[in-house]
Amino acid sequence: MIRTPSLAALAASAALLLGGCTTTNNYNYPDKARAASAASETQAAGKAKNVILFIGDGMGISTVTAARIYAGQKQGQSGEEYVLPFETFDNVALVKTYNTDAQVADSAGTASAMHTGVKTRIGVLGYGPGVTTGDCASGSGHELGLLGEEVKQRGLALGIVSTARLTHATPASVYARSVSRDWEGDTAIPEDQRGRGCSDIAQQLVAAPFDVALGGGSVAFYGKQNGGLRLDDGADLPGDWQAATGGHFVTTAADLAAAPADAPLLGLFSPSHMTYMVDRDAESSEPTLTDMTAAAVTRLAGDPDGFYLMVESGRIDHGHHAGQAGYALEEAVEFARAIQWAIDNTDPAETLIMVTADHSHVFTIAGYPRRGNDILGLVVPPAGGGGDDADPMLAADGQPYTTLGYANGPGAVKHDAPGGGRPTPETGVMAHQQALVPLGSETHAGEDVALYANGPGAGSVRGVMEQNLIYDVIRKAYGWPAD
Repeated sequence: MIRTPSLAALAASAALLLGGCTTTNNYNYPDKARAASAASETQAAGKAKNVILFIGDGMGISTVTAARIYAGQKQGQSGEEYVLPFETFDNVALVKTYNTDAQVADSAGTASAMHTGVKTRIGVLGYGPGVTTGDCASGSGHELGLLGEEVKQRGLALGIVSTARLTHATPASVYARSVSRDWEGDTAIPEDQRGRGCSDIAQQLVAAPFDVALGGGSVAFYGKQNGGLRLDDGADLPGDWQAATGGHFVTTAADLAAAPADAPLLGLFSPSHMTYMVDRDAESSEPTLTDMTAAAVTRLAGDPDGFYLMVESGRIDHGHHAGQAGYALEEAVEFARAIQWAIDNTDPAETLIMVTADHSHVFTIAGYPRRGNDILGLVVPPAGGGGDDADPMLAADGQPYTTLGYANGPGAVKHDAPGGGRPTPETGVMAHQQALVPLGSETHAGEDVALYANGPGAGSVRGVMEQNLIYDVIRKAYGWPAD
């Protein structure tokens, strides 16, 4: 059994973390959607002992479609007929992702909605929308209850897994409150905001009573002497955490595999985000997302009271921001492997598995390519469409174009090729796909994302939902009273 602290110890820890503030939840936004959902709920029979929430960061519906085709083509199929593991789930909904102050959301506001039950401002973690972003004092009185805290208070085990930095917005939403998602380490807090009672996110992680936390981002936990960026040159937060908890700290896949299961586990496998799947080689010391998911589930399942686990594929989002669909899709394929492992190694009668995204991206699949056309390649039309059947289609400027593209980003078309026109577009897994509006980084998109669910409580997932209702689905699946 994974031992958990007493409720008194948890309360004291929470009070210290909040600087003595009382946690409140006065927003319940939007009330009408929450009430309607509760009134019409028809949950699947039974109560969940465990819940696993898989979040594909930036995995909008077009990304799911492209990943499906890409995964199938990697196995020698045409791709369109392939089925991703979570696409077999019976319960599916569309989720509205907007923040209270933003039509197109970021990961902080969206992940906070899922882990507090309250929609909030863009860039904010664990506080209601009444705060001023980046103003430490404005958080007082606007603190929201965190799902991660309640999980531990109710005696369950808690796990957090991400291929991004563990201090990044999505994993941080499980355990942290910050008026700015950028305050990952103490050096990131502006000088005029320091000393006002706001802890950086790394400090909050090592103060949180988690059982398993695995991901990247070690620089926020160390000072200069240990290769980090903290204000104190000798800072060693993982060492402090080990001394306080008796936990195990690991930095490689081999360490992870060998770690005993008798104490909390913290793993930091890279200085910043973990390495893209595309860029890894056989010598990589980093575990895969599937490795981390397996380690977390195996350890958390030892708690007879059950567990909550959040698993994020963080680098789907980063591949899209770079305008490199191949990078994003390789991450999505690994995400699917991790989900399949969880499906195969948990009991569907006692474990609710949900798969969703925090937001989408301006990512498109277009151009009338033939069935089975290379999803990362140029558009080649169906046979019999005129011209040489093997030739790609041409745009109005006489140049070919790719099936996948972006509405904006670093791959914007430049009409400066020798002799006029534009360069032939790149193809393949490392290519920068074409984009319309030139930006240094491709942006998120505002359309709804999908939510897939299987297991006890999955019946609540249906129709069109506000994103903050995912929190309600989780709590009701556990059988907890309405907050």
